[in-house]
Amino acid sequence: MAVVVMKFGGTSVANVERIRNVARHVKREVDGGNKVAVVVSAMAGATNQLVAWCKEAAELHDAREYDAVVATGEQVTAGLLAIVLQSMGLNARSWTGWQVPIKTSAAHGSARILDIPGDDLRARIDSGEIAVITGFQGIEADSERIATLGRGGSDTSAVAVAIAVNADVCDIYTDVDGVYTSDPRIVPKARRLPKIAYEEMLEMASLGSKVLQTRSVELGMVYKVRTRVLSSFAAPSAMKPFNVFDIEDIGTIVCDEDEIVEQQVVSGIAYAKDEAKVTLLKVDDKPGVAARIFGPLAEANINVDMIVQNITPDGRQTDMTFTVQAAELARALDVLKKAKKDIGHFDVKSSADVVKVSVIGVGMRSHAGVAAKMFETLSEKGINIHAISTSEIKISVLIDAAYAELAVRSLHSAYGLDSD
Repeated sequence: MAVVVMKFGGTSVANVERIRNVARHVKREVDGGNKVAVVVSAMAGATNQLVAWCKEAAELHDAREYDAVVATGEQVTAGLLAIVLQSMGLNARSWTGWQVPIKTSAAHGSARILDIPGDDLRARIDSGEIAVITGFQGIEADSERIATLGRGGSDTSAVAVAIAVNADVCDIYTDVDGVYTSDPRIVPKARRLPKIAYEEMLEMASLGSKVLQTRSVELGMVYKVRTRVLSSFAAPSAMKPFNVFDIEDIGTIVCDEDEIVEQQVVSGIAYAKDEAKVTLLKVDDKPGVAARIFGPLAEANINVDMIVQNITPDGRQTDMTFTVQAAELARALDVLKKAKKDIGHFDVKSSADVVKVSVIGVGMRSHAGVAAKMFETLSEKGINIHAISTSEIKISVLIDAAYAELAVRSLHSAYGLDSD
């Protein structure tokens, strides 16, 4: 007997019929002798509608009231799933974030989970009750107001609940049957990975993969929560209940890299389209100029990723190129314009017609030549690189958006990731 936390996203609960399918997945686990908690998202499109209503009511609105509105989407799903489970003869009850309670910070709209006292919840689960919990939300302790965790927050809710109840596994059900070596929509030969290390999944989540939310992977890595990515659209009858001694070859398990026996040098190729490039030309090259450029951006909470600096031959001026989120480009340019007096003279160029492509793999730590192969492959395809950033297990390049699919497919083949 195992304690299983099951999380279902918006497409998995898009209507009542799909909620019935989710209930069949839950029943499979219960019939197999497992104790179950379920974390649910709002029905597909529900949160977008709630957000739109908030903006229609007032473009500038109280974030606390915004949270009170958008949190209702998950409450509808939790109640409906509990009703369906009860109609199947199962002992189920819905829980909102404040009832658990999931205690959060006061940053409404993007709150962080601080604590989940899990004793009461675990006692209910141990008694045979199926706890159906609203994802994406908790309660801000000081004001006792509902606080939401930001888009994709239900993944984080699920991992946090798994930690609180000391679950054996946290199963994340999505519309894909696992984590792939790249996006199967543009790389038909992409392969499902049976296992992927936490660090690799963290890089993939932050670099464009939409399978898991970054914060959920961070939590799982810190607390060593075994997490599986599964498809909610697979027939429930074709899947076996979770067994701690017999993990099936389905989905993808996110785990410690020590658990992966045959670790490839490169595990995946990711890409992100929501990038924008900013280049400051003819900036005086003197101490403190970088601080005067990036300080105001930081104060405006604009995240800067890649940074490339080129100094002119005479050493008196420099060109500074960096990337920001495409949605932040206009605001970044406005911040730089206002800071021009402190920065000094510069010309500026910008473009949102760029894509970041990344090669990811924990095996890169102990193998040379990974970067060389990436650059050679792109060169052979005539693809120019605008910027480069690296970490121990990742190399990212910025290229023109027109070459995104060609670059991803070519790199996928070059590193031997194509399926047979």
